[in-house]
Amino acid sequence: MSKRGIALAGVALALALTACGKNEPENKPALTQREKDSIFANSTIPGARAVKKSMTVADSATARQQRMMDTSQQNP
Repeated sequence: MSKRGIALAGVALALALTACGKNEPENKPALTQREKDSIFANSTIPGARAVKKSMTVADSATARQQRMMDTSQQNP
């Protein structure tokens, strides 16, 4: 077999193996908006610090609101 024939056989084999590959989509769970924001906030992209700061402020407000609700439920 000539070198050209071997090369063509190799290409045909590679194409056949590629065609037989799995076409199943990866089962990655979808990220929530909170997870996406967290990834963005920890990056070096401009504006990421503002996202991180707003997430911190939102977390503080949520914690404060939860403490107030817990206190009001304990004092009838």
